[in-house]
Order: sequence, then C-alpha cells, then structure tokens
Amino acid sequence: MLRPYLPVILSLMLLLCASEALAVVELAWSGRRPHRIEEVYNQQGVVYLPIDEVLRTLGMSGDWRSVDHRYVFSTPAGKASLFPGGHYLEVEGRFIPLENPARFIDGRLRIGEDFVVDQLPELVGRPIYFRNLDPVDSELEQSDNPIDQLFALLLKRKSGQKSSSLKVVGIDVGHGGEDVGTIGLKGTKEKDVVLELGRQLEKQLKMQLGLEVYLSRDGDYSLSPEARLKALLQHQPDVLLLLHAQGHFSSAPAGIELFVRPVEEMSARQARDEQSRGSRRLAEEVRTSLEEAGFSVNDIAEAPLLPLGRGDLPTLLIEAGYLTNPDDVAVLTDADAREEFARALLEGLKRFSREPRSRQ
Repeated sequence: MLRPYLPVILSLMLLLCASEALAVVELAWSGRRPHRIEEVYNQQGVVYLPIDEVLRTLGMSGDWRSVDHRYVFSTPAGKASLFPGGHYLEVEGRFIPLENPARFIDGRLRIGEDFVVDQLPELVGRPIYFRNLDPVDSELEQSDNPIDQLFALLLKRKSGQKSSSLKVVGIDVGHGGEDVGTIGLKGTKEKDVVLELGRQLEKQLKMQLGLEVYLSRDGDYSLSPEARLKALLQHQPDVLLLLHAQGHFSSAPAGIELFVRPVEEMSARQARDEQSRGSRRLAEEVRTSLEEAGFSVNDIAEAPLLPLGRGDLPTLLIEAGYLTNPDDVAVLTDADAREEFARALLEGLKRFSREPRSRQ
C-alpha cells in the first residue's frame, strides 16, 4: 500500500515542481560585463536557456528554419545547426554529441546549460563567463534527488509480485503538446508516431491478452513529469514501457534501440534480479520478438535516463526508430506496419510473462 507514503510523495512533488521553476543566469564573454537572462528553466535537473537570447547576448545570431526544422547559427568554425530532440550538433559535416538535446519550452527553442558552458566556447574559440544564480542543490542532483526518490518509491514491484504475473501494463507515451520531440523527414513528429504506436499496443494488449492498460497520455497534450507518474499511484503496473523515437543529422542511422537502467544504480538485490525477472529480461524478450518479426534492433543498452528511475519495476525505454531515416519513417507512419510493430511488442510481453527457465 502506498497510503503511508502519500505525505512524502506530495512533498517530493512540491520539490519537483520547484525544480521546474524559472531561474536566472549571468552570461557574457569572459572579461565583459555580464548580462542577465531571466527566462531560464530548471527541468529534471537540467538548466535550459533560450538559444536566441544566448546568441544575442554574445553578439551572435541565428534563425529557425521551419522547412528543415533546424536552428542555424554562424561560428568561426562554420555554420552550426541543431534540431529539437536531436542528440548532435552539426558543424560543417562534423557531428558533435549533445548531452541534453534542444527542447521547445513555452514556445521557445532552448539549449542546455552544458552546451553554453562547454561546447559553445570551443566552437567560437573564446571563453565565456556563465553564472547560475539559482543553481540546483548539488545534494539533490545525487542519489537523493527528489525526482529520483519519487521514481524509486513508485517504480516498485507490487508486494509479493511473481515474475509470471502480468495483469497491468503501463505505457508512457513520450512528449506531447508543444513538446513535439524529434522532428524528422517530411515534418514527421515524434509525439505523433509514438502516440499512434501506444494506442495500437494498448488495443492489442486489451484484445489479445485481456490486460489492464493505461497510457500516460491518450491525446496531443503536454504532461509534467509528476503527471506522467500519477497513474502509477493509481494503477501500479507490472511492467512499464516508455515509447520514444529519435533523429540524427545523417539519414544513415536506423533501427530500434532498447534501454534499461544501469546496474550500478540498483541495489545488490535488484541487480541479481535483473537477468532472471527484471528489466534486462524484459528487454531481451522484446528484442527477440521484434527480430523474429523482421525488425532491426541495434542493441540493448544501459542508460542513466531519468524516466527509467531507480526502482525494481521492470521498465524498458523503447526508441522505436530514427525519424531521419526513410525506412524507419515509413514503418512508423504506416498503420499496417505500426500494427506489426505493436504485435511484436505484444509477443515480447507474452514471453516475459512466462516463468523464466532456471539457470544451471
């Protein structure tokens, strides 16, 4: 029962909301008088600043190109560009990884603090003065981050749950509303394709297995992190799937990628459980079913991503394909192909629901 924890949960949610509040930073070329940027957001432990205001403060400029769905700006190294949800910055054919992809927040394209502090100075060849006047408490960024605590509390197996028990499935449908996620070929939006895939999977799970299924969102609207978790309090799923898609500056990368939480973020008991009945086995069963259905799966990887949390609820983040790859886009935008995709996910969940074979 979660009832005894409700006061703690409410307190953590208040802290979570506070972490998304507006912040203030000072920014300038090193040795110059700093300027204040006030429309700054702390979201999920990452500070986001409006890219147009950052460049304007530094005497630079850029523009949003709606046809290409990219933001382009000039640097001494050449033209640089990025797009919402993209994990790379392109500079004259070079691809530089971004730790935190650009995001639309309150109608403006924003980039992470790490880009301003670490990567922009290298691009322009000049040091930048940057000071966050409302930093996130360093203690909260570690193991007792209130958001992590909330996930760790909520993403727990039901008391007495067995590995073969599968009655409730949670599906977290990424993005929504003004948060479109990755924008790919022909303007394909991540928020749209994952919603359609989630709806198809929900339908098949209910029809084929008679399971109780909930979606974090069933329409085109945005959700705060705590709103996405609210259903966990109400339904307590046996497994949780997180649906996303991704992009790249090149059209070559393709295929599905599966992510589980890193072993080092688990307790010793949770780590022992992973191979036999946890997220890792869930990922392996889903990969097998997808590959048998003819889909290409690149790998099962560990990622310290906040949506995976630190609890022991079997949780799998599914990057359903690259919206910058023509073949992946064809699958994710075709109703019949999405149905096959959902059916393969269904088969993976059916495999997972069976008792694992004992290991010798």
